[in-house]
Amino acid sequence: MKNIDYIGNMEEWQQSFTFFHRIKVRFCETDMFGHLNNTVPFIYFEEVRTEFLKRIGFMGQWTSAQSEEIPVVADLKCDFLQQVFFNDELYVYVKVHQIGRSSVDFHYMAKRDNKEIVFVGRGALVQINKRTGRSVPWNEEMRQRLQQSQVVSFF
Repeated sequence: MKNIDYIGNMEEWQQSFTFFHRIKVRFCETDMFGHLNNTVPFIYFEEVRTEFLKRIGFMGQWTSAQSEEIPVVADLKCDFLQQVFFNDELYVYVKVHQIGRSSVDFHYMAKRDNKEIVFVGRGALVQINKRTGRSVPWNEEMRQRLQQSQVVSFF
């Protein structure tokens, strides 16, 4: 397996994930060769991240009419390890890797049939004020939810 700069020990890293979302690769997500288009994993990362953020109570807060804050993706990276094909069933995992003042660094992992890793990724999400565009620090409750998610299993 290739060396990936944000992963130290692959076995330990892989075992530290608890939250996942199952996704079946649709025909429209493949190219003329039948394998997953290289842009689609980013959509999968968004899907699992959104489900995770719903689970810990952030999405309801951010989407309320009274909310002044919204999340924005600051960067996103994907490393492809194996080809993925139409109709493959993927288990796409997400975990909080590091919590900043107003940001959180997520790590992602996708496994085919929950066995072999097919792609991995990482990316930063930042909470900003939707009017000013400036970053907004996590409040104590949000910080605690992020920290708790690092150790709580969602199975």
